[in-house]
Amino acid sequence: MAQTISQKILAKHAGKKTVQPGELINCKVDLVLGNDITAPTAIKEFEKISVSKVFDKKKIYLVPDHFTPAKDIKSAEQVKMMRKFAHKYGIVNFFEIGCMGVEHALLPEMGAIRPGDLIIGADSHTCTYGALGAFSTGVGSTDMAAAMATGEVWFKVPEQLKFIFRGKLNKWVEAKDLILYTIGRIGVDGARYMSMEFTGPVISNISVEGRLTMANMAIEAGGKNGIFEVDEKTKDYLKKAHVTRYPLFDSDKDAEYAKIYDWDVSAIEPQIAYPHLPSNVHPVSQSRHIKLDQSVIGSCTNGRIEDMRVAAKILKGKKVHPDLRLIILPATQQVELQMIKEGLTEIFIKAGAAVSTPTCGPCLGGHMGILAEGERSIATTNRNFVGRMGHPKSEVYLSNVAVAAASAVLGYIGSPEDL
Repeated sequence: MAQTISQKILAKHAGKKTVQPGELINCKVDLVLGNDITAPTAIKEFEKISVSKVFDKKKIYLVPDHFTPAKDIKSAEQVKMMRKFAHKYGIVNFFEIGCMGVEHALLPEMGAIRPGDLIIGADSHTCTYGALGAFSTGVGSTDMAAAMATGEVWFKVPEQLKFIFRGKLNKWVEAKDLILYTIGRIGVDGARYMSMEFTGPVISNISVEGRLTMANMAIEAGGKNGIFEVDEKTKDYLKKAHVTRYPLFDSDKDAEYAKIYDWDVSAIEPQIAYPHLPSNVHPVSQSRHIKLDQSVIGSCTNGRIEDMRVAAKILKGKKVHPDLRLIILPATQQVELQMIKEGLTEIFIKAGAAVSTPTCGPCLGGHMGILAEGERSIATTNRNFVGRMGHPKSEVYLSNVAVAAASAVLGYIGSPEDL
């Protein structure tokens, strides 16, 4: 029976030849992930199970990134609990400050993700790893606890959606715009508990970093996971991360999809998601002159070196608007180091930006850029819900990196073309 990539990966990990949408299956996992918000709850639940060891010391990853460096006593205690748990059970992959990064940028960069893997994380944006041909999805902290003990998790097999992108992208249009455009077309529940498969000529020309951005935001359309076939670009990326042996899956030509979207994206502009939903999308040409107080460039969505190079290209020789603060968040220590080597950090500081150590920070209203009442921020992050970045009466507008950088100079939402 014909299967998609996602179905083939689920079937393999369930010990079955095929799986069908709606079927309940039990799967073995390749990687279990938790952060400083979700892991402490999972640890408490794990201790209730009264098991003497974790299923595999090398397959559990604990990454404190949301409130780190610790912003207060409570966040420090959360990380302390993770550290003690890692030491107690001999967990190898605990990433403390100085060797950490934003989890969904760190794991692909360090070679922890392989095509064909089944990955769960107690964080909704775990779907990021589908960019490398893995089936990855977010789960609750109790599921994380059970998986740490047993190495297994249950799923209802999702229905399948296919997104085909054709044409040629306009200047300054990035992968971020493709996923915002997609969410704008189908809505925040348009892929609810479905697998989102991205393909087509445009996707073939997008970098792996761009695909990571798109897969990251599959959850904003309600998707169970987002996934891409492995191609030569993926293989080159994996080789640099020292990942050389992995299975390859592709979708059968006659695989069944609940729906296929086939779009020519040649005419789209950079997209702006207005408050308070990622689906409230408008082209940048209709968004000019919305005054801003802050611009945030970074996060697990757009904090990679490719993103920093785009921002530096626009900010070089320019100054951040005097009424606006620009916060730049490299997603990992490696990205931060590369920024220094390439002179990007100097460009940002001379422009008047604040450059942070790797952290999720303001993306979830954690720290390093909280909004006051009535303030507006443009951000390369993935969510703009009410109160997401601070005060419930603040506003967050989502954009690509180029628009966020240009807007920081302009003081209002605008395109690099306006500079």
